[in-house]
Amino acid sequence: MTAPARDGSAVAAHRVVLTGFGVFSSIGVGAAEFAEGLRSGRSGAKPISAFDTEGFAHANGCEIVDFEPEKWIRNLDVAELGRASQFSAAAARMAVEDANLDVDVLREQRGLISIGTTDGESFDLDQLVESQIAHGPEKMDSTIARRVRAGRLSAAVAHELGLTDVEAVTIPTACAAGNYAIGYGFDAVRTGEVDFALCGGADAMCRKTFAGFYRLGTIAPELCQPFDVDRKGILTGEGAGVLVLESLESALARGARIYAEVLGYGLNCDAYHQVAPNQSSVARCMALALENAGVKPGEVDLVSAHGTGTKANDITEARAIREVYGAAPPRTISIKSMLGHTMGAASALAAIACSLAIVHRFIPPTINHTATDPECEVDCVPNQAVEADLRIVQNNGLAFGGNNAVVILGKYEEHR
Repeated sequence: MTAPARDGSAVAAHRVVLTGFGVFSSIGVGAAEFAEGLRSGRSGAKPISAFDTEGFAHANGCEIVDFEPEKWIRNLDVAELGRASQFSAAAARMAVEDANLDVDVLREQRGLISIGTTDGESFDLDQLVESQIAHGPEKMDSTIARRVRAGRLSAAVAHELGLTDVEAVTIPTACAAGNYAIGYGFDAVRTGEVDFALCGGADAMCRKTFAGFYRLGTIAPELCQPFDVDRKGILTGEGAGVLVLESLESALARGARIYAEVLGYGLNCDAYHQVAPNQSSVARCMALALENAGVKPGEVDLVSAHGTGTKANDITEARAIREVYGAAPPRTISIKSMLGHTMGAASALAAIACSLAIVHRFIPPTINHTATDPECEVDCVPNQAVEADLRIVQNNGLAFGGNNAVVILGKYEEHR
């Protein structure tokens, strides 16, 4: 099998596997705790404390309340990093340790760091704007100002781990950015351009994004209920998911545990509407991913949907899934029912969830479910996880502006 290099030439394609996960979420920190939270249908919903919510009729979210970045960030000054960069660097350190990789060895290899985000360090930007309005620009905190650049989400990973022979990119394709980052890493490892990739997404709770969704009328009062007839919208969340990608040859040579294999991905951007998804474009993106992975629709065992809990997303996405898969699509779940919408981290955390579901042989539930909206017509695995032998899983990421990204993951098999 061959793959196109960036210069257009054909090169031998490596199989790409996932060997380490870094997870910070409102339902669990680390791969083991995250898997337990997914299986048990844990909810991260609680009143928001990250910013002042006075004036909002309701203000629940999926916040991480016990994050201790100093446990993971050992080389950088935590105070010089915004919360999203803290999540990113900490998750990368955790992923490398979970993969049992020697950082000194990584420093001698060619690498890629790709981190997706929606908001960057908008929490800090909120503070700066508030300070400017109240006291003038001369009173803005210079430490906070230095933290604002979104590029630090990826650069902080390189600095924390001491990686110099790396490309470090922050991908800002909103709520599909985690999948974009994984696809970027997949290509680089598959073609042999790099020896490893640290890919994923990170975002922190911020007033700007909460207020924006609130003004759109899409913030749920209490719970997120994707595909449910009574759904009322999203809950904003936060966290990070970072995945270690390496070639199968590398993983086998060092005796690494393999969570799953990245089989392929699809990307498109329809620019149809600022906030509304386009059914045919979403379906096309799924078809591109299946084609890239060499997978037929009938081989897919589970779809991890974008599944925000809004009427516009859920109905459009469900119809797009049926457009690709026909009248009997695979089970289709949304982990946002548990951990909220973590923005740029969403599809990265979902990719980790898919991989853990493959390894531990279960399908996470869509919680808070009462009855499926007849316009959605999917089996969303309501409220209780089910045991399942999953071989191929599709992970959807859909974003504002029509940025769509779909990743196909598979159970590692010696011969595929």
